[in-house]
Amino acid sequence: MNFIKRAFYSTKAKKGRTLLLTFVFSAILIFILAGLTIQSASLKATENAKKSMGATVTLSTNMENAMKKSSSSDSDDSSDKSDRPDPGSFSITPVDLDTVNTLAKLDNVASYSISSSTSVNAKSFDAISSEDEEEDESSSSNSSNGGNNQQGGPNSGMQMMRMSSGDITIEGTNDTATASDFTSGTAKITEGVGITEDDVDSNHAVIETNLAKANDISVGDTIKVTDSEDEDIVYKLKVVGIYKTSETADARSMRMTALNPYNAIYTSYTFANKVKGDDYKDSADSVIYTLSDPEKMDTFEKDAKKAGLDTDTYSLRTNDQVYQQMIQPLENVESFAKKIVILVSAAGTVILALIVILMIRERKYEIGVLLSLGEKRFKIIGQFFAELLAVLIVALVIAGVSGKFVGNIVGEQLLEQQATTTASTSNNQGGPGQGGPGQAGGQNLGQGRSGNFGRGSSFSNFGASSAKNAKQIEDLNITLSLKELVELGGFGLAISFLAVIIASIGVMRMQPKKILIS
Repeated sequence: MNFIKRAFYSTKAKKGRTLLLTFVFSAILIFILAGLTIQSASLKATENAKKSMGATVTLSTNMENAMKKSSSSDSDDSSDKSDRPDPGSFSITPVDLDTVNTLAKLDNVASYSISSSTSVNAKSFDAISSEDEEEDESSSSNSSNGGNNQQGGPNSGMQMMRMSSGDITIEGTNDTATASDFTSGTAKITEGVGITEDDVDSNHAVIETNLAKANDISVGDTIKVTDSEDEDIVYKLKVVGIYKTSETADARSMRMTALNPYNAIYTSYTFANKVKGDDYKDSADSVIYTLSDPEKMDTFEKDAKKAGLDTDTYSLRTNDQVYQQMIQPLENVESFAKKIVILVSAAGTVILALIVILMIRERKYEIGVLLSLGEKRFKIIGQFFAELLAVLIVALVIAGVSGKFVGNIVGEQLLEQQATTTASTSNNQGGPGQGGPGQAGGQNLGQGRSGNFGRGSSFSNFGASSAKNAKQIEDLNITLSLKELVELGGFGLAISFLAVIIASIGVMRMQPKKILIS
């Protein structure tokens, strides 16, 4: 009789054994399929994250080289050739717009944000100030007019710095949609429109809602500001939009009006450069390039150097913390899913092998008779494999129906657990986006009003958005495709083959006479 027919009759006759094998095989395949679908969903989610949240590269002045040049210049002018830099001689070179545009044309650049900041004084309206700031002004004034501080004491420097810095920060940009506060969700346009490329060389402005309400300013109004060093220089700004910020004032901004987030006015970078002076025409404090593919960050740096970037004057600072924070839970889930597939496959092979061994031992007499009748050993093994293959087909159907649901449940729980672990680790370490370069100070040394004194956006906010503001992926779109079913069938065949081979080794080595006698 053909071994396939024998397998069919044996499977039909031993219903209990067949149901047991079907149940065990189905459970094994369900968990393998869950692992495969979770892996596939994690890879797709990672690819989507690459497209939606690129890494950032910030182009700015090479501060380290600027300090070295200051030290070198001071050494040449001094008799003792000291390496100590002169604080008053330290200066930075603004980023040339030609360089900005050259890098913007490189491959993998999704968008870029120009930043040029300065400060002015409010004229036709009042800047929002705190009681702490007013008390500081009063104490500084009293100290500078009497006692030991008539010629300049500990507080006179703060007073002079406040006078030269102004009480309003001008945040110059090429597009508010790409500015760091707006991309991170800290700021949002509530009325009117934001600043765009069309506003270059214009006096259009976007002000914060609290500043607008306090001074009864609405979209379409014109406001006046003055130069922080020369009050006779007046600038008119037309309010085209109003934004709301969720940024909270810290101790420093409570004492210095210009640092108050409500006193930040967004304009075109050309207006900020106009206020800063002719030396800053066609320049920027820094530029943030958002890359479409975070994995090509190193390629962008190499291409920038090939394009002629002066690395002695400028520096590129990379930041893919947002992307890394988003995909870290996914990578952990994907890795865990791989382990599930491997462990379940190994365990399934062992379990099925043990069951088939018991099944074969019960059929020693049948095997002995077949061998004595001249049946070849590989056909007997083929019969066992055919029986398990019939079970496999039924188990594949069951796994295909229920595997997706199991994958969804397991995948969501794993992702939630990994996201919670990642967030906890990030908080314990102070957040991956904290402690960026230049965060200790918001102004350029020795640059007076021309630097981005204000809120320090150019040097403290490296990257289009902070990693601590990144929204982690919380859902996996787990779907069942033909690819997963084919892979599952491959795993099932491999497990069946190994189980039968392992179980048949002992019996197939015996002679028919010994089998029948035993």
